[in-house]
Amino acid sequence: MNGGCFCGAVTFKINIPTLWCSHCHCNMCQRSHGAGVVTWVGCNDDSVEIDDGKSKLRWFKSSSEAERGFCSNCGSPLFFRSSRWPGELHIARALVSGELDREPSNHSFYDTHVDWMSLADQLPGKNA
Repeated sequence: MNGGCFCGAVTFKINIPTLWCSHCHCNMCQRSHGAGVVTWVGCNDDSVEIDDGKSKLRWFKSSSEAERGFCSNCGSPLFFRSSRWPGELHIARALVSGELDREPSNHSFYDTHVDWMSLADQLPGKNA
């Protein structure tokens, strides 16, 4: 599976299988993406090949334990990694071209969801 940022300066290849796929409602994801929810794909670090031949990938330390990768050319938020999930790289699902090997399976941090968005699915986590 392949993907990349809006301008194409940062691209990646995911060697399946992925680990999980989840809708995140945390305040940091909302603010960093400018969206009510962000869908992430969790991958083992060593299963993702990042091509940053144009040296546009930058990392922002978003908390004491986490950082977010983005394209410094177009601003696309791409990646998330944290000491909370060692050995994992999380990739914004919307940037993966085509099908994944799995669909989203739950909602994370739903206790901080936005009131102005309604999701009509039956995935676990919305009653948290």
